[in-house]
Amino acid sequence: MHNTLVILVVGLAPDLVGPHTPHLAKLAERGGMRPLDTVTPAVTCTVQSTLVTGLPPSGHGAVANGWYFRDLSEILLWRQPNQLVHGEKIWDAGRRRDPDFTCAKMFWWYNMYSTADYSATPRPMYPADGRKIPDHYAYPPELHDELDARLGQFPLFKFWGPLADITSSDWIARATLHVMQTRNPTLTLTYLPHLDYNLQRLGPDLGHPRLQQDLREIDALCGELIEQADATGQRVIVVSEYGITRATDAVHINRALRRAGLIAVRPEEFGREILDAGASEAFAMADHQIAHVHVRNPDRIAEVAQLIASLDGVESVWDAEGKRANGLDHPRSGDLVAISAADRWFSYYYWLDDAKAPDFARTVDIHRKPGYDPVELFVDPEIRFPKLAAGWKLAKRKMGQRQLLDIISPKDTRLVKGTHGRITDDPMAGPLVISSEAGMLPEGHVKATGFKDLVLRHVFD
Repeated sequence: MHNTLVILVVGLAPDLVGPHTPHLAKLAERGGMRPLDTVTPAVTCTVQSTLVTGLPPSGHGAVANGWYFRDLSEILLWRQPNQLVHGEKIWDAGRRRDPDFTCAKMFWWYNMYSTADYSATPRPMYPADGRKIPDHYAYPPELHDELDARLGQFPLFKFWGPLADITSSDWIARATLHVMQTRNPTLTLTYLPHLDYNLQRLGPDLGHPRLQQDLREIDALCGELIEQADATGQRVIVVSEYGITRATDAVHINRALRRAGLIAVRPEEFGREILDAGASEAFAMADHQIAHVHVRNPDRIAEVAQLIASLDGVESVWDAEGKRANGLDHPRSGDLVAISAADRWFSYYYWLDDAKAPDFARTVDIHRKPGYDPVELFVDPEIRFPKLAAGWKLAKRKMGQRQLLDIISPKDTRLVKGTHGRITDDPMAGPLVISSEAGMLPEGHVKATGFKDLVLRHVFD
């Protein structure tokens, strides 16, 4: 067996590999680089599940970063148990071929209770006083304290939200290096999210100095990982899940359904409204450039499809046949699947009056929101001194007071300049695969469903 390192660099596209990424460019030069034909939706949980199982979403069931759990009548995103993903995982396939095969899965998603030998994933603590304390979950359990002692507390608030930056990717890279050096797994999978943040905040403008710096920062981390792999004779693969394209604004799909009288809400204190999915005639679980639309009465599916197709910024609406043709015909999918135009994305917003928005709308809360919200990357521009405001709220939390960290604004979706989820029109702006072993890459594109076999060839051939 040949030990192999797989580095997942979120948002990396062929047209971003160049003078600002010397280590990645050198790897591509000595090996090879190919576009990756990814799946729809091109979002983290879906693509990663395809990469590790070799199955389309219709096979592994991760139809987005979350879905509508019909038996609970709830939309749940960013769940973590690996059992939610169906199909044989790459580490189980490797172990089947050789019992001595081991795998470290560092921060790839669905990373709790998997059969990988070593793993770590974000997992904050939620004390009863309402605080959210940064932490991670690791297996075997002793690895958690080992990483904390070596690297300090996992920087959760730098992993997502207005403060997200290179800090979290740096922590993950160093945790990966530690596991490589102390456990020597046959296959190491690591996840570096850094590029995702400013590509969504600023858009994919390579001329922007901040993006150039981001590329240099992530390339330096990749360089350290590649150096460690080279020093121990490992093969190296770099992969990305999706490419990020320019965004101009959101499509408020649920507001359109609300105006049509199809969405039900539950009133809460202070006049706030909570989406009541179980009581709604139709609603959308919005996730980047895709929306799973659930319709209570099958006789109204065509009516709802026509309504959504008429919205500005909607490119297509897939019915049962469309889902089947695009590998999304799974029971977890919506009755309809909407795809946005290339420069648009779907908001989850369902309220028509900002005064009635739920309290979590102005916070970073990936679990309570019934859809993805990229506005979480921005501090409300109307807050004059955002660091002071956030610091004061956090200080009061530390003093034991319940404080809502309401520092983002759902009012201006035009803040978001980059998005993904839809297959990019230009492969050079989409995801990629770089390998140190040129002879193992196909002549043309690498299919996401073929990535599992590609990695196993690196290990066993």
